[in-house]
Amino acid sequence: MENNMIKKSYAKVNIFLKIAGKRGNYHELVSRFVRVHNLYDKLSFIKTHRKAFTIIGNFSCNLETNTVYKAYNLIKDYDGVEEFFLNHEIHIEKNIPEFAGLGGGSSNAATFLLMANQYCNLNLSKDELCSIALKIGADVPFFVYQYDSANVTGIGEIVEKFDEEILNVETITPKVKCNTGEIFKIFRDNFYKEISNEDAKRLLSMKSLEILKELNIKKANDLYESALSLYPQLGSYEKKDWYFSGSGSSFFRINNGK
Repeated sequence: MENNMIKKSYAKVNIFLKIAGKRGNYHELVSRFVRVHNLYDKLSFIKTHRKAFTIIGNFSCNLETNTVYKAYNLIKDYDGVEEFFLNHEIHIEKNIPEFAGLGGGSSNAATFLLMANQYCNLNLSKDELCSIALKIGADVPFFVYQYDSANVTGIGEIVEKFDEEILNVETITPKVKCNTGEIFKIFRDNFYKEISNEDAKRLLSMKSLEILKELNIKKANDLYESALSLYPQLGSYEKKDWYFSGSGSSFFRINNGK
């Protein structure tokens, strides 16, 4: 019998990423997130007789640090969830590189929440799912809302749809596992700066293609120089019209109109 409980879990890139301030241990962001339509994992819920919560997939982390497992723990007390996942195992077909600034783990967690909401009949709104998502990671709410393009601010919890043409994003991921925590630490110690409210409003109002015409790789992403100082080999991938996503290690360019 064909399994219909399957959903694509898309990657994202940060068209720009600026730091606006600190909130406790978190950094406040000003960013444009864009969905990458040609790069996605696939999540499936498949009937099983195991009678134990099970995730099957080719990822490197252990179960306890898996974002889908974290998401499950946040909703398992909702009526019917635990029973459903004793009878269905989760299969994740991984295509998005890990530790790459493309949001693969965050996307998987959000896709899991959306699917669990549907198939366990939880009837949670996107806003309610977002409040759960934020406990998993700052990038997760963006994927819950399923926008092609969005302005993301605060610590990731403010996600506002941005209307623009769908972008044709090409990515390349060097074999460098960037440590996000280390990159932020170097940023705080050596490169810290905050975007002004005026500059933030201007960038958030501009189309992604206009932003990339105006900013170079270092001006578009506040974390690039920190990443470069930790992983100098990233510099060999710095080419015209290519930009750095998140805390890396992926680079991207937009092919619209080319």
